[in-house]
Amino acid sequence: MSNVFLCTAFPVLSLCLCTKVFIVGVPWHDLFALILGTGKQNGVAKLLQDDYPWLVHVTCAAHRLALACRDATEEVPYMKTFRDHLQQLHLYFHNSANRTAVLTAASEVLGLKDLKVKEVKDTRWLSQHQAIQTLQRHLPAVLAALAEEIQQNKCPTAKGLYAFCSTFRFVAAVYLQADVLPHLARLSKVFQREMVNFLAIKEQVPITMAALRVIKDAGNQQPPGSFLAQLHQDLDNPAYLGGFNIASHEEERDRRGSVGLQDGEDFWSRFQRQVMEPYLDGLLRSLERRFENLDILGAFHVFGAATESDTRNAEYLRILSRKFLTQQPENVALQEWSSFKLHVLHGAFKNMDQLNILKTLASQHDEWCQLYPSLSKLAAIALTVPVSSVNCERDFSTMNRVSITHCYLKPI
Repeated sequence: MSNVFLCTAFPVLSLCLCTKVFIVGVPWHDLFALILGTGKQNGVAKLLQDDYPWLVHVTCAAHRLALACRDATEEVPYMKTFRDHLQQLHLYFHNSANRTAVLTAASEVLGLKDLKVKEVKDTRWLSQHQAIQTLQRHLPAVLAALAEEIQQNKCPTAKGLYAFCSTFRFVAAVYLQADVLPHLARLSKVFQREMVNFLAIKEQVPITMAALRVIKDAGNQQPPGSFLAQLHQDLDNPAYLGGFNIASHEEERDRRGSVGLQDGEDFWSRFQRQVMEPYLDGLLRSLERRFENLDILGAFHVFGAATESDTRNAEYLRILSRKFLTQQPENVALQEWSSFKLHVLHGAFKNMDQLNILKTLASQHDEWCQLYPSLSKLAAIALTVPVSSVNCERDFSTMNRVSITHCYLKPI
């Protein structure tokens, strides 16, 4: 059967008909997800899988991670409000040169440099991480700038932002995300590489989830060096956050109708119960849901795993054979691999990376596809799996920047 590959300029839906194998890739955007129907019961991918059991449904890994983070935020009302206030902080200072000058002056008094409240967008994978990093380092300057705006200009917007940001819950949420987001940002950077290693998706996601569980289980005994471990020290430090009466502002919000403390509970215990634990639990559930069924993608690592054990490589090949080579016994691919791995270890493929191994093995113009037909077929499938759409989106971002630049060019 001839190979047919259909792909729109923006990969809304990619269908690959390659030796009776469909590879379906769906990017992040909710609108496109609604159009395509990626539901587990009646979604397009599910209906296609019912007719074609060998179909593989893959969502862009980087966007899948962004969705998991957004889902966890939406599940906890305070974290959703927290994210909205981060964006309001950015807009408050970004839209006014005078306010930006006040913020800069406050940062200089505190000995801080390069202060700029970053924008938060769900469509940018690292934007919230950068925003939290900046805010955690410069939170006293931000609070001081808001307080000055209230005192000098009687600004109601500044008053509302200050009332929200000068509470224990807000400060603790900033420190919590300062500990959580680096793990997610590190995972996101792995997925944004030009050639994502298949095993990275399978193994890095559980490692990230384990790191998040450590934060959740640590409770009051956060590991040294973490931001949550120094939270109370920073709140008591007069030169940092101690001068803003964070505890009294939290008590004021309680008197105005917020959920109060339970018997024997302090602000930190309430934050754990209402925000930290539900947020981390939701994040773990979202990651598990968004990155389920990773065995097939991870199994393609066999083509770049010359140092892996024979037992593990054999398991990878069995997974791939059961999914894609249903018309032949599993041992056919295993027999081919017993010979082909010698080329990877000592022969023509020794110094090749995973991408070049796949390209060479899948090529119809070399003898390799005739020597190892089953492995060649699996290599062709691996090359068409759209693990990430970041390259396509980078192209569109570049095109957008070029078009914007031309708009500002004056005719000669």
